[in-house]
Amino acid sequence: MAQHPAITPNRVAVITGAASGIGLAAAKRLASLGMKVCLADLAGEALQRSAEEVASVAGKAEGVLAVAADVSRREDVERLKDIVYAAFGEVAVLMNNAGTEGGGQIFGDPQRWRSILETNLWGVINGVQAFAPAMIEQQSPCAIINTGSKQGITTPPGDTAYNISKAGVKVLTESLAHELRNTPDCRVTAHLLIPGFVYTGFTRAKGVTEQPAGAWAPEQVIDFLLPALERGDFYVLCPDNETTREMDEKRIRWAAEDIIEKRPPLSRWHPNYKEAFAKVMKG
Repeated sequence: MAQHPAITPNRVAVITGAASGIGLAAAKRLASLGMKVCLADLAGEALQRSAEEVASVAGKAEGVLAVAADVSRREDVERLKDIVYAAFGEVAVLMNNAGTEGGGQIFGDPQRWRSILETNLWGVINGVQAFAPAMIEQQSPCAIINTGSKQGITTPPGDTAYNISKAGVKVLTESLAHELRNTPDCRVTAHLLIPGFVYTGFTRAKGVTEQPAGAWAPEQVIDFLLPALERGDFYVLCPDNETTREMDEKRIRWAAEDIIEKRPPLSRWHPNYKEAFAKVMKG
């Protein structure tokens, strides 16, 4: 199968949030394709165990690096960059994937808000600002993949801090793509990964011990991501086992048209628009 030109044997991928879920699935897949992989996550047994799993997939420990880093701390991300470049000399794929679960209701705990925004949004900002200039200077094919969320687009009520963090990732990645395509001789592309319902550690932490029927496994997200990168897609909008692309498009269009149609914000959840929205979803 054809791949994005950055995904080439012996080139280097850096993945944050790589100790579990989508990040670990990406690390394993890229290692299986012959790439050297740096897994970054919080210090602990999970990171070391995941690095061993990736080395097993690669068939060798050489070329698999585990670096403990808290992406909310700029100094940790700068140190991560320095370690990777010292070890491998370049970065072809940067996947800013680290994130924390929600729980930031609008009048919720300010410290929880800060934690969500510092990890989910500032973690991506730190990754882009630390790595992108050096990747541009390489003048070789590269890709930066930032993990967003549908909640950052349709912003459902309830978890405002998480929605804001992922909306910020969307805006940041759009601006990055614009900047890259207007930089002379730049060979770096930017992509926004927008997963659907995925069975990850966050799901298990809520007491769900088996993959729900409606959820994708993290590996399915990577199966969907790689062909999208090869096509040059910017918005990698993933379906799942309960949500089709058509359903996502209708929800996104409805949210955008709140402004155009002068409806109340979040009208999808407004009782006066319940029937109208249901009619749209039925087609």
